[in-house]
Amino acid sequence: MTKIKKDKIIAEIYGPITGDKQKLPLYMSRVPAGFPSPAEDFIDKKLDLNEHMVKHPAATFFVKVQGNSMVGAGIHHGDVLVVDRALEAENRKIVVAALNGELTVKRLRKSKGRLFLASENPEFKEMEVTSEMSFEVWGVVTNVIHQV
Repeated sequence: MTKIKKDKIIAEIYGPITGDKQKLPLYMSRVPAGFPSPAEDFIDKKLDLNEHMVKHPAATFFVKVQGNSMVGAGIHHGDVLVVDRALEAENRKIVVAALNGELTVKRLRKSKGRLFLASENPEFKEMEVTSEMSFEVWGVVTNVIHQV
């Protein structure tokens, strides 16, 4: 019997921030890989991360990642995912899904009428979603907030 390694990947779920928006400074110039020019040391405008990361506020939530099954997609333990429920869960998209009562984040793969949830780490096997399983896509991952 083959044992499938499981990785609990969703640690916490958060709703979107409503009310007063925190605007952060946005510099007009791009950041070079060398030393910045003192002449370009000015702020162009204030940046609202909601404008860039949240397209459908009423349908967006955030989840904190636990585990390493998606490291190949740039999703690491402790990252925060921005998830949009208003988007279509298309083939090859990364989704947050409930599978048999457990939340997970995986790449959705459709092939010849079959549905799979694929990890982005060779230590974890791809799972086929069958009609006997309880399965629901909660939303499509649109952004990853990753600490370096």
